[in-house]
Amino acid sequence: MTFASNRAVLLILNPTAGRRRRGLVDAVVRRVCALGWTVDLVETAAAGDARRIAETCDAARYAVIAVAGGDGTINEVVNGLSQRREAGPALGIVPLGTANVLAHELGLGFSAAALAQTLTAGREILMQPGEASGAGRTRQFSLMAGAGFDAKVVAGVSAPLKRRLGRAAYVWRSLVEARRYRPVRYAVEIDGAHHEAASVIVTHGRLYAGPYVVAPDAALGLPLLHVCLFERWGRSQTLRFGLALLLGRLPRTAGYRVIAGHDIRVSVLSDAGEARRQPVQIDGDDALTLPVSIALAAGAVRLLRPAA
Repeated sequence: MTFASNRAVLLILNPTAGRRRRGLVDAVVRRVCALGWTVDLVETAAAGDARRIAETCDAARYAVIAVAGGDGTINEVVNGLSQRREAGPALGIVPLGTANVLAHELGLGFSAAALAQTLTAGREILMQPGEASGAGRTRQFSLMAGAGFDAKVVAGVSAPLKRRLGRAAYVWRSLVEARRYRPVRYAVEIDGAHHEAASVIVTHGRLYAGPYVVAPDAALGLPLLHVCLFERWGRSQTLRFGLALLLGRLPRTAGYRVIAGHDIRVSVLSDAGEARRQPVQIDGDDALTLPVSIALAAGAVRLLRPAA
C-alpha cells in the first residue's frame, strides 16, 4: 500500500478499553510519528462517538483511521466507514479489548513496532461487512452475529463486570447460562434451505473469541458468509462444543457443521418455555433481538493487515 501526501492517522481511543494498556497506545503513536507520520488522537466519551467520527472524518487529511479499543469499538468504526463505501480512510487496529478477534483474524502483531508498521505500510484487504436487521434496526459486523448460547452469555456480561474480570466474566457467565439451559430451538434459513439448531453463529471470518477456529474456509475478503450450526441440544452438548472450541477440534465435532451462504434468516422455532428475550450478539455486543435477517452490506471497508 502506498500513501501520497496525507501521511496522517486519526487514532480513535476508547479510554475504557485502553485503561490498562495506555502504554501500548503511546508507544504506537511514538513509532508512527518516528516514521514521518502525523497522529491526531481523539477519545470517545459515549457509545456512538466512534461511529460518528468514522463517518464524518476528513478522508483528504487522513490516510488511516485507527481504532485503539476492543471489537465493540471497532464495530462502531466499521459501521461508520461502510456508509462511505470505499471513499473513507483505511482502517487500522491497535487491539486493546478482551478478545481482539479481528486483530487475530488479520494476523496482527501485538507489539508497538509491529502495529506501527501495519498502520503505515500495511496491505489492504477489501471487506464487505455483514449486516443484520430486525425490528426496524440494522447493525453491521466485521466478525459475526450470533443467536443462542453465545448471545445469552454476551447479553449477561455487563460493561462493569467485563472491565473488572476481563475474559473471566465470559467464563463465569457461560457457567451461569449452562446451569439455566433450556433446549430452545432456532430455525435457520440459508439461501432458501431450512435448518434447525440449538445455537447459530453467522461469521465473516475464521475465528471466534480470540484465536479459536469456527469456520476454516471463511475469509474477511470473500463476499460470503459462513453459518455455524450447533445441531445438538442439551447442557452436556453445549459444554462439549465449548471444550472442542478451546481444543481446536470444533470444525470436526459431531453435531456441528458450517454452511456458506448469502441470505440468512434466524428465528425462534421453539422457546422451550424460556420466558425471556432471545438476544443477538453482534461482534461481541448485545445488539438485536430475534428474528433477524442477515446478508452482506452494500458498502465496503478497507482493512489494513501486515504486509508480509
